[in-house]
Amino acid sequence: MKKVLTLCMIQKDGSVLLGMKKRGFGQGRWNGFGGKIQEGESMETAAMRELREEAGVVAEEMEKQGILEFEFQGNPEILEVHIFRVIRFTGEPQETEEMKPQWFSVNEIPFQDMWPDDEHWFPLFLQGKKFHGIFVFDGSDTILEHQLKEVEHIQ
Repeated sequence: MKKVLTLCMIQKDGSVLLGMKKRGFGQGRWNGFGGKIQEGESMETAAMRELREEAGVVAEEMEKQGILEFEFQGNPEILEVHIFRVIRFTGEPQETEEMKPQWFSVNEIPFQDMWPDDEHWFPLFLQGKKFHGIFVFDGSDTILEHQLKEVEHIQ
């Protein structure tokens, strides 16, 4: 059983916008902005809506850069996360009920306070490469196994 989710990342002038998750799944970790696709929404529309709801900015142009699948031992649900790079946006990031956005220099990304898989795929994202990966977790802090590859195209 798959659950399809979106994740938006904004990289600008040597910095990346991350949000501190204030509640729910991933609380207490820095992450991109995203979530579930609502009925009748396209993946891109969902990604843009989540970014607007969680960070107060409007994506004007974006491209899909990666797909990651996450399995958590003991949970039959697979999370399929479609990662988008926001190329152009309007508005200033604002704190919301769910997220507290903050810019980080690409040299100072707080991997120690992010999901453990991020340090594997984030360098590919920062280089503008397209990728596909699978991560199997035991709990939320331990990666049991993973595969990650650079790809030419993302569906």
